[in-house]
Amino acid sequence: MKLTLSGHDDRYAVEQLQLSLFPEQAGGEAVSALHRGQTWLTATTRITLDGKTAAASRRLKASEETVRLRRRILQQSYYLAAVQLLPEPPAWGALAGVRPTKITTRHLLEGGTPQSANRLLRDVYYVTPERRALAVDCSVSTVRAASLLEPEDLSVYVGIPFCPTRCAYCSFVSRSIGKRTELLEPYLQALLKEIACTGRLLEHSGRKVRAIYIGGGTPTTLSDRQMAILLDAIRDNFDLSRCIEFTVEGGRPDTLDEGKLRTIFEYGAGRMSINPQTMEDSVLRACGRPHKADDVIRAYGEAVSAGFGAINMDLIAGLPSDSPDGFRRSLDAVAALNPANITVHTLALKKGADLFERRVPLPAADEVSAMVDYAGRTLRALGYKPYYLYRQKYMSGSFENVGWSRDGLDCLYNIYMMEELHTILSLGGGGMSKLNLPGGKIERFHNPKYPEQYIEMLDSVLQQKAALFERMKG
Repeated sequence: MKLTLSGHDDRYAVEQLQLSLFPEQAGGEAVSALHRGQTWLTATTRITLDGKTAAASRRLKASEETVRLRRRILQQSYYLAAVQLLPEPPAWGALAGVRPTKITTRHLLEGGTPQSANRLLRDVYYVTPERRALAVDCSVSTVRAASLLEPEDLSVYVGIPFCPTRCAYCSFVSRSIGKRTELLEPYLQALLKEIACTGRLLEHSGRKVRAIYIGGGTPTTLSDRQMAILLDAIRDNFDLSRCIEFTVEGGRPDTLDEGKLRTIFEYGAGRMSINPQTMEDSVLRACGRPHKADDVIRAYGEAVSAGFGAINMDLIAGLPSDSPDGFRRSLDAVAALNPANITVHTLALKKGADLFERRVPLPAADEVSAMVDYAGRTLRALGYKPYYLYRQKYMSGSFENVGWSRDGLDCLYNIYMMEELHTILSLGGGGMSKLNLPGGKIERFHNPKYPEQYIEMLDSVLQQKAALFERMKG
């Protein structure tokens, strides 16, 4: 859809909402205008689509203008015009960003209550009751997680960008190694050097590690020996006296066995992810995952036997060959294991994923909606609560990814990273460090994307880490 601006240049704020509300619309035209009067600032939107035209306006007093409030009335006017042309109001109303909880978290930190945060989402952003409850509950968890932090705390992400094979829905930067493991060892040696360098910088900075997350790819692609070497290096180089959470993402059950799980637990990681994505064998095959649902149950039992008391399990709503009934069976099977966390993703189909390239038929938006709604109702009834959420572009039905937790076992790293509560140091190929500066400013430092580049450019990676710590001092 063509977007024309008149009287303002806040394109990003309006364009992102347009992409969210009309994600697949090639035709049509929208005009977003801003008029400045002596008393009022008036935002007007006119949208023409399929021979129909709708318009709406919102205003605020010119004397009260701020960037945030100006963008708010621009988005409100666009939404109120768009909703006249949509078959039904979108779940997230006029919110288009990846972190809808940013608004409610800020509201709570500024002294608001969950009740007033709910009213803010209802009256200003037109969010549905179910999504308001999700956002407010997650913001309550965020405020609680923020209270655990000291000014000098940060968290560390260690990336292992390798998988045995690539899943059909995956667009992440990772190497599918199959039986070829020759790149793993040189990558690990390079990573050990970055860990040692970062450890020295941390020691001299006075900063303390609050949470560690080893992700990927599939970190458990590493052998038992390689995993032990990696975990030993983390323990030797980082002061973990303030670390309250250490997670290793196991991911696929075909990379897990009892010996590897015991190694991970004995070296200090107390949290594990075992991610089936679905418990339907036919859907697993359609996604290119070689394991079966029985392998998930086997790996979960081995993780419990190894000592893990906090286990996360991921599911994806909207996978090829899945149905609402199949998703219900998957959720019920995972919930029966009683994991600490269940994360329910909505399929986001991106360029680079095999499903995108092959244009594989996927469940319709109403079917995905039924899956997501069932997950919310069922998990709340079982005593889980939502503790973090985020949205992505090209997501089925424009829904969200939600992490659910029981017994206060929120994954703190997920909250700290997604809500940008403090600095995240990222190590390894494809890592992106996010440096939190005074005033809420975020600066990003990127490692090379691919393992080969990371190995070749290690010297520049280490130099950048030193520059990042200098920036933290400043």
